[in-house]
Amino acid sequence: MKKSAKKAIKNNKKPIIIGAIGAGVVALVAGLGKAFSNMKKSAKAQHEVDKAEFEAAKAEAKASFEENRAHNTYAKAKAGAKQSWDDAHMSPVEREAKMQAERDEKCAAAKEKTKAANARYEAAKKN
Repeated sequence: MKKSAKKAIKNNKKPIIIGAIGAGVVALVAGLGKAFSNMKKSAKAQHEVDKAEFEAAKAEAKASFEENRAHNTYAKAKAGAKQSWDDAHMSPVEREAKMQAERDEKCAAAKEKTKAANARYEAAKKN
């Protein structure tokens, strides 16, 4: 141990090395405090944004529901209920055939979209 450290210990003072480490720790704690404070402010701001976006989505859903209220008729609900009833009472073979037909329709639609997108890509590539 250096003479200055021994002397500091005798005089009931912290040695320079420990003092330097202590100052570093204090600076680190202050930096962490500032970082946590910034994170807290950022989280509060993000919460406000999320709350506003949620309110906007909720208002849009309400408006959409009200706009489409006339389209959601009793006849449509009854047709949907009949479809659900028929689906529930299908045999497994019929259900599988129906599901396969739906999948085939979706695949065909996706292929058409892909074809159209590729055509647009090629057209844009030529320009």
